[in-house]
Amino acid sequence: MQCAAFDIGVKIQLMQPLGPPDTFHLSGAVGWFELGNFAEAKAELDRITPGRRSHPDVLEVRWMIHAREQDWGPALAAAEELVNSAPRRPSGWIHRAFALRRVKEGGLSAAWDALLPAHEKFPKEATIPYNLACYACQMSRLDEARLWLQRAIRIAGKAEIKSTAANDPDLEPLWPEIQKL
Repeated sequence: MQCAAFDIGVKIQLMQPLGPPDTFHLSGAVGWFELGNFAEAKAELDRITPGRRSHPDVLEVRWMIHAREQDWGPALAAAEELVNSAPRRPSGWIHRAFALRRVKEGGLSAAWDALLPAHEKFPKEATIPYNLACYACQMSRLDEARLWLQRAIRIAGKAEIKSTAANDPDLEPLWPEIQKL
């Protein structure tokens, strides 16, 4: 897997709690997702009350499903909606950049541009500088990649970042340095 979207994790935080039966459908979607049955997971999300389908927790799960399917257009749409509906949630910014990198009209530069402002908004979120390090490395901006990787280490700790970075193909040009950390 390239960069961190799943490995460092996604924390689902309730903003405005969903009520029953929508919470049951959301839980069902997560269960089907964990079982790898994405069609059933989507069907559960479609059972959520139409006015609540834009809830940030629903959008998180929708993004995760599309990302696992590598269906990057709908993943990007879910992430964009998540950033708009919950701009204080770092995962939306991370997901948007991750999907932007992979859509036809996107790319590394688009992902970089989308994620860079998130660093100031979420200075304690290690995934942001880690992914910026990945993007910089892939754009052959190795000095910048080193700086972003050091920022991620300051936030999350050397052991956690090293274990992820040492096997991340996006950071392969830095692997000899990462091994020495």
